[in-house]
Amino acid sequence: MNTSTLVIDQIEQFRRDGVLILSDYYDRERDLLPVQQAIYALIGLVIEKYGLKIDRPEFSPETFDAGFMDLVAVDRRYGGEIYDAVKQIPAFVRLVSSRRHEDIFRQLRSCSIPAIAASGYGIRIDIPFEDRFKTNWHQEYPAQLRSIDGIVLWTPLVKVTPELGPVEFCLGSHRSGALPVLTRDTGNPDKKGAYSLTLRDEARLISRFEHTAPDTAPGDLVIIDFLILHTSGVNRGSRPRWTMQFRYFNFADPTGIRHGWSGSYAAGVDFKDIHPELCAD
Repeated sequence: MNTSTLVIDQIEQFRRDGVLILSDYYDRERDLLPVQQAIYALIGLVIEKYGLKIDRPEFSPETFDAGFMDLVAVDRRYGGEIYDAVKQIPAFVRLVSSRRHEDIFRQLRSCSIPAIAASGYGIRIDIPFEDRFKTNWHQEYPAQLRSIDGIVLWTPLVKVTPELGPVEFCLGSHRSGALPVLTRDTGNPDKKGAYSLTLRDEARLISRFEHTAPDTAPGDLVIIDFLILHTSGVNRGSRPRWTMQFRYFNFADPTGIRHGWSGSYAAGVDFKDIHPELCAD
């Protein structure tokens, strides 16, 4: 397991690429196992609540989500119930505010005052072949706001292989600054809020950069700049892609100070009301 201290080469790589992977950063038994156990228990409670006949194996870290796909097959709303519940797991919330995360932010952002983005942390459940909630190519800032100087700490609860759809990044794209967006995805009218944000001249933009879509495993930490272009992968596997996200921002960032560290869509705020100059509609 890694410590929270980054070496100079790692800091320089993050500044150059906008993304940094720390292998085996978390202790699986101490940090991840309690989260997985709680998810297993919640799935069991929902199965019992609706009186469903779903057989499940005994808990193991490899099959902590046993029964989830059976729930969704009965009623998709049961999956939404689990999705809302898991972000309230105490072991997960303890990870959100880990001092180690704060230390990483201070190392990557000198003279910063770290803060946790309210409504900016959660556990994603990407169901196979369900693309409604797949994010377009985007920067994190329009969807989150708070401060333009921010990072996402992203870590999987399952092994993420090409089949499960790793996140894809445009290396170095964060150095282009905040980019204009369309606030409606005309090709996908069912997408709402942050999911509907679309880059202006997307194809041209993403063609300018080297792409990477790294495989990751439980315990790995991916650190993502708020301004790097990225998109969620397409899950074509047989199980959900379970990942945790913790978003940190900088109280001392001038842009954040100007708009009072406002949140974005999850806080009931429309991005175009904060940054009309970045909206290309």
